[in-house]
Amino acid sequence: MGDFQFLDIILFAAIAAFFVLRLRNVLGKRTGHEKPPGSRLGAQSKGQEEAGENIIPLPDRTRSSTEDSAEEGEEGEEAAVPAPDEPPATPLDAGLMQIQRADKSFDPEGFLPGAQRAFEMVITAFSEGDTDTLRPLLANDVYDDFAGAIEDRQEAGKGLETTLVGIKDAVMVEAEVQGRTAFVTVKFVSEQINVTTGEDGEAEDGEQSQVTTVTDLWTFARNLRSRDPNWTLVATQSPN
Repeated sequence: MGDFQFLDIILFAAIAAFFVLRLRNVLGKRTGHEKPPGSRLGAQSKGQEEAGENIIPLPDRTRSSTEDSAEEGEEGEEAAVPAPDEPPATPLDAGLMQIQRADKSFDPEGFLPGAQRAFEMVITAFSEGDTDTLRPLLANDVYDDFAGAIEDRQEAGKGLETTLVGIKDAVMVEAEVQGRTAFVTVKFVSEQINVTTGEDGEAEDGEQSQVTTVTDLWTFARNLRSRDPNWTLVATQSPN
């Protein structure tokens, strides 16, 4: 019986290590050399970057599902990377091919599931004020803004209860290589319940029965010259 229990422990440890490795293959620690994406990815001037204006900790989540649904469908459909002998059909295709030439291990289809998992983790950690979970997933400037928003919320005696009902859509909308860094922007359309509470724990804004459709644009980056295969969230935007 003892031998069987020992084998079970080894099996579960191997499974846990596998899932950790899969997550780190998509997201991880920043190398310190990444730069914010260029104008096509919505970067601001140097002065604006220093002021943090190119980072939005979390977009406005008070819009109703009806308002957001009316705006859905404006972005293009998810692109598949064309075969090497086919010319890219869109700028997104060209960007993905550019990344694949620089990083043979890059797999767009495998990238999206990891990005969705990261989205879920970041949204939940921000709501719970869990900066330890946020730290390895975010670039330094993004982390500073998220952590600052959490600190401001706590000092004001406010709470945030977020329920991620589900991700309706996740699609890559932009991709490119700048210097040694690859950037991929993903559009997430999710359904969420967001309730702001006061010091007494009572709801001050939002209702548990109110589901809101939220659209986010998140940009991930990776230093292609680094042996570290991990991607990091370097910018968030709201198109609304």
